Amino acid sequence: MRLVLCDDNRLLCEALSIALQTHGHQVLAAATTSTSGIAEVARHRPDACVLDLRFPDPPDGLGAARIIRQRYPETAVLMLSGLADPAVVAEATRIGVVGFLRKDQKVDHLAGILDVIASGGVVHGPVQAHAARSPGRQRYHPARDLTSREKEVLHRMAAGQNTRQMSREMNVAASTLRTYVNNMLTKLGAHTRLEAVALANRENLLGDQIA
Repeated sequence: MRLVLCDDNRLLCEALSIALQTHGHQVLAAATTSTSGIAEVARHRPDACVLDLRFPDPPDGLGAARIIRQRYPETAVLMLSGLADPAVVAEATRIGVVGFLRKDQKVDHLAGILDVIASGGVVHGPVQAHAARSPGRQRYHPARDLTSREKEVLHRMAAGQNTRQMSREMNVAASTLRTYVNNMLTKLGAHTRLEAVALANRENLLGDQIA
């Protein structure tokens, strides 16, 4: 995808630019203020803008997203932030933001999410933390219910593979792969691929040997 990055942390922008380009995405510009980010979107008309939620000077991320969606509707907006409160999520959804990505996610995950967005997908809201479990209870791993193929899909998604890569390397039709993905999401109780990968990392499902 053709991207504009907008975050007040210049080092983060530079690191993301390098990393995302190694994943095949084209970073057209990186901005450290919301106003310059809007200007870069106006200049380049990218496929997507990866936009921070918080900026020291106005407008904030939501304000910038609103301007971008109104003036340049062909540009998708992906918010880069920590977990947002429900009011922020609701407002972002109303504006037309395609989703939230936590800053502690690996670049592979961001690249994978951008692939989902490129194919017309939407990440509905931020990944929410699961409720704390009662101490002393045996922890249940949702991956116990996954078939071997569904586990393989989860691992490949965590590695940043897109649908085309997975379909080719697993030697299955795209329709079959979509069935694996949908079944895996249902069993994990996840609404998006990003949420499934985040859950797998948080619960150490990718590293455990699930019986």
